[in-house]
Amino acid sequence: MDKKLYGLDHLRAFAICFVFLFHYQVPVFDYPEWLPAIAKFGWTGVDLFFVLSGFLISSQLFFQIKNGIEISFKDFFVKRFFRILPAFWFVTAIYYLFPFFREREALPPLWKLLTFTQNFDLNLQDFGAFSHAWSLCVEEHFYLLLPLFLYFLLNTKFFSKSYWLLIIFILLGFVIRFYSWEKLYIPVIENDNSWLYWYKYIYYPTYNRLDGLLIGVAIAAFYQFLPEFWNKISKYGNLLLIIGLLILFGAYILCIEERSFYASLFGFPVIGLGYGFVVMGAISPESVLYKWNSKTTTFIAGLSYGIYLTHKGIIHITQEFLASLHIDTSSTLSMLICILTCVGAAYLLYQIIEKPFMKWRTRFLSEKKLLLEFPKMP
Repeated sequence: MDKKLYGLDHLRAFAICFVFLFHYQVPVFDYPEWLPAIAKFGWTGVDLFFVLSGFLISSQLFFQIKNGIEISFKDFFVKRFFRILPAFWFVTAIYYLFPFFREREALPPLWKLLTFTQNFDLNLQDFGAFSHAWSLCVEEHFYLLLPLFLYFLLNTKFFSKSYWLLIIFILLGFVIRFYSWEKLYIPVIENDNSWLYWYKYIYYPTYNRLDGLLIGVAIAAFYQFLPEFWNKISKYGNLLLIIGLLILFGAYILCIEERSFYASLFGFPVIGLGYGFVVMGAISPESVLYKWNSKTTTFIAGLSYGIYLTHKGIIHITQEFLASLHIDTSSTLSMLICILTCVGAAYLLYQIIEKPFMKWRTRFLSEKKLLLEFPKMP
């Protein structure tokens, strides 16, 4: 995993742009009339992030296992801590200390955000501000559980059969979504606000949204443990991209009515599978995404976390400011200004919070390595 995979930067940049467009056209904001036509499927950008996270995090751990390097779970969690929590805590503080930043009226309880349990029983109508942090909850649960499962598998000698665990989890996802649909959503489907319950019971909970992450784990397993198989299929990188796009087109058709039974049961895994093929194409040396080195997408990818955390609040205050200047907030010009302010805010967040903490992380891990190599004399 030492080689820079530029194809993943392109996908990360696409994912945040797709999510941004989707959130820009929700009713809480003003937006151009043409936007919903291209942004309707933008919610799946989060699923692409899930596949990318599953692949990248698993690859790092699998690389160590393959090469006989003992996994330091302490180092793993330290890396995740410095990468995720400082920026998240900073933006959470802004949401709570400065109410004008909130894109909706009310925030969830602080303890839910700090414990990454916001995505369970989330009521968009009553606690809609900063609701997009739900996906961070899913990823944090994954970061916690993956090392624990690997520890169990490695210490029970079941690691070589762990693909069965992946299959079981994917099948279990279908069972849980079916139960959530039949026992939780159907009883309230006639309610005037049934969409709220669909998000609460189907869309947000971690146990319904593991498909993309598990597909990323599966790709990492092929990439690290089956090099001969991977070398064969990676010769067809562009074909993998095309297959992924065709599956995603099918997912788009399936999810036109996203709260339907079939979309609720099969939509997430089909979307994850489609993006999984796209990710495989992006890391295949023969694909156009792998060969294309773009400073623009690398820049956007580097800011993607900051954009994701702040974009709703920044759009809100930008549109409020533009309205005070009597600028049409539903215009394309207003949208372009919001894009610039969101990128600018993410850049500031990166320079002030993310970059310093990443440097401290590197220093912390380097100092620890030196202490291990040169222990103090008694």
